[in-house]
Amino acid sequence: MKKRKTVLMLLLAAATFSASLSGCGADTGSGETAESSPDASDGSVELEPFTPPVTFEAVSADGETVTSDIFADSRLTMVNVWATYCNPCLMEMPYLGELAAEYSPEDFQIIGIISDVMEGDEDTLQTALSLISETGADTYTHLLLNESLYTAMLTDVTAVPTTFFVDSEGRILDTVLGSKEKDAWKELIDVYLEE
Repeated sequence: MKKRKTVLMLLLAAATFSASLSGCGADTGSGETAESSPDASDGSVELEPFTPPVTFEAVSADGETVTSDIFADSRLTMVNVWATYCNPCLMEMPYLGELAAEYSPEDFQIIGIISDVMEGDEDTLQTALSLISETGADTYTHLLLNESLYTAMLTDVTAVPTTFFVDSEGRILDTVLGSKEKDAWKELIDVYLEE
C-alpha cells in the first residue's frame, strides 16, 4: 500500500511538472539570469541571503545512483533541465557536450536532468538516450526525474530549458531561463570560475 502511495505521489508530481513546462517552445531568446544587487553607497553592508545546499538521490540515465555529493567533484556545476520534446533544449545540447569536454573536471562539470523521464519509464528513457547520443551530450551525466530531485531543484521550474549554476557545496548560485549559444555559456561559466 505504501509503495502504491509513493507511485501515485510521483505520478502527481510528474503530471504537475509536465503541465508547467508548456513554455518550452516559446523561447523568448532572452536567456536572462536572475540578478539583484542594489547599491549600498550609504555605507551599509549587504549580506547575500543564505542558500541551503541542495540534497537529493537520483538515478542516472545509465542506471547509476547519483547523490548531491556529486557537486563536490567540481568547483562549479551547471545543471541543465531539459525535455525530450523541447527543441531549444535539443539545439543547445551539442554546445553543452563540447563545453563538458573542454573544462577540467575539477573546475567544471555539467549534469542534465531529463524532466520528462521518470524512473521506470523505459520508452521515454530510450528516446532520451538516443537524443543524448545524437546531440553529443553523452560527455556528461543525465539524471532521471524522481521525487527527491523534483523537491530539491525543480519545484520552481516553469519552463525548459532551465539551467542552474551550483557551487561545490551544493548551493545554487544562479538560474538561467532559456537556451544559449556555446560562446554565451562559456562566458558565463568563466565568470563563475573567476570568482
